[in-house]
Amino acid sequence: MELNKCSRCGAFHTGSGDVCPKCMNKDNLELSTFKSYISVNGFSSVDMVATETGIAQKNVNRFLGYQTIDSLEISQKENFDETGVIFH
Repeated sequence: MELNKCSRCGAFHTGSGDVCPKCMNKDNLELSTFKSYISVNGFSSVDMVATETGIAQKNVNRFLGYQTIDSLEISQKENFDETGVIFH
């Protein structure tokens, strides 16, 4: 049995994925909000997305790493650093 640490609350759990069962619903809701925001407004910075959506910056960064997000058109996604600041 493998223990995983929840990316949201830090609790250990035995389920698959990076969030525990208690955080799953909120995580899915925020991921949906994130995807909707990006599809309507595009991506400018982690800080802007976090401010506009109310999603914590650490979760915005985590969502950016998901494979399903890669299919969205996030302009210049490869040109920002871990702080969310776009550089050229």
